[in-house]
Amino acid sequence: MTHAAPVPPDDSHLRSLIEATADAVAAAEPLSSDYAGADAETRAAVEDEVRARADELVALSQDLHAHPEEGFAEHRSVGALAELLRAHGHEVTVGLGGLDTALRTGTPDNKGPHIAVLSEYDALPGLGHGCGHNVICTAGAGGFLGAAAVAERLGGRVSLVGTPAEEGGGGKETLARAGIFDDVDAVIMLHPFSHDIALHPFLGRRQLEMVFHGVGAHASAQPFMGRNALDAAVAAYQGVSALRQQLPSSDRVHGIFTDGGARPNVIPERAALLFYLRSANPETLRDLAGRMTAIAHGAAEMTGCGVELHWDAQPAYLPIRFNTTLAGRWSVNQQGTGRKPLPPGIVPEFLTGSTDLGNLSYRMPALHPMIAVSGPTVALHTKEFAEAAGSPAGDQAVVDGALGLALTAADYLADAELRKAVHDEFEGSGGALDVPSFFD
Repeated sequence: MTHAAPVPPDDSHLRSLIEATADAVAAAEPLSSDYAGADAETRAAVEDEVRARADELVALSQDLHAHPEEGFAEHRSVGALAELLRAHGHEVTVGLGGLDTALRTGTPDNKGPHIAVLSEYDALPGLGHGCGHNVICTAGAGGFLGAAAVAERLGGRVSLVGTPAEEGGGGKETLARAGIFDDVDAVIMLHPFSHDIALHPFLGRRQLEMVFHGVGAHASAQPFMGRNALDAAVAAYQGVSALRQQLPSSDRVHGIFTDGGARPNVIPERAALLFYLRSANPETLRDLAGRMTAIAHGAAEMTGCGVELHWDAQPAYLPIRFNTTLAGRWSVNQQGTGRKPLPPGIVPEFLTGSTDLGNLSYRMPALHPMIAVSGPTVALHTKEFAEAAGSPAGDQAVVDGALGLALTAADYLADAELRKAVHDEFEGSGGALDVPSFFD
């Protein structure tokens, strides 16, 4: 039997978007900074250290790219990262906060300001490093090594924390709840992308499983004795589809059926759906969760079924809270490599996903810029992006990104006025949030 092929999507909107974005990128000016940061001698020492490690960082990035491991199973990857750090005289702990593949190292505690550089190294099933975490990991390692070379002279402290399972596992939130970041004042990391961007939004994300319970019955002989759980699930799915019209443009809801019954002649006594909910603000994500709850209960009541709601099998992700003061220093430091990190709003902000770095950004000031490894039309979580992460452009991003992180960390430790501005901005944005209880 012949099956009709799906209708290809019209790409005219995408093409016009690409053209408009290219024009905006060409006209944009990078972020600047009102703060001096580290002095010239310190900056030169940081740069010398990063340049001296460049070949090792690129080799590690290529090694991780060739041997991708999924979240919570990154044993080889974290071992290779630890080996590099130990080779340069740093004591490394692998396994902390209840996570076997978490890592921490750092300079001695001198009671000064403490900044942590973060590394991710988990890969995607079937796509390898389709999100470029090999670049994140090794740029983070280089950023730590460069900043560690000057931390003592600056009277501060720098750590590297390897955070497992960013792809849905919420490793950073698990580590935060275990107290791993309790003595950290600020965190910095980067993410590979199609553009250089100093500030790019990432959405908060929650997971919701709806499980409907009905009453099984023979669908032909005694359908009136059944309560159809699949009908309830279909009603819930349609309710979500109707909800989308009333959502803010930054909200996203996407879901699938995971159970719809076993046989057509038996009224399903169980049906289930799994949804991802995303939103640009913690408050709107909480509101969206409430509306999804109402839909599930309504679908259950109209079909005579029961419903169980299972939230967040892994920790919820909050959106990223910007810190423009830190981002300004990142931008200045990247311009020295020939890059021009864009301000927010130039690249369409709906071209984004979610990250557990958002959870840390509501506990302390955080930096999460994007660094270009691909052309402007290549999307994250694709085979093409995986190829870009292992390409010469990906290798260059490792070195440029390591330098940018190291210099930004040194700026934070060296410049008291900069630090005050970073923390004043954080407090002005609402200060620390009690993340574990926010959705209770």
